[in-house]
Amino acid sequence: QAQVVESGGGLVQPGGSLRLSCEASRSIFAITAMAWYRQPPGKARELVAMITSSGSTTYADSVKGRFTISRDSAKNTVYLQMNSLKLEDTAVYFCYVNRVGTGTWGQGTQVTVAS
Repeated sequence: QAQVVESGGGLVQPGGSLRLSCEASRSIFAITAMAWYRQPPGKARELVAMITSSGSTTYADSVKGRFTISRDSAKNTVYLQMNSLKLEDTAVYFCYVNRVGTGTWGQGTQVTVAS
């Protein structure tokens, strides 16, 4: 069964850092891209960062210069290093694994930025 599992969320103070991890099960193959989305309380889900199989990256303007997405293809794992966190980064963060014609979502991990 295809599974995507996130980890690394938690509570952090403004200005702090967190590293999220997302591992896709081995049954998920031919991955074309892996991405992080987030859904703040009461708002729609939005793209945070994406990395393609060739290594190209895309970031939301709100996180450029603060967040870094990286990938370990051998482990089917994608990471999101989040630095200089702000109150408005508070959200449930979801991993999305894209394959040709389909995709799989993780269950989400909560990130709370509070003083």
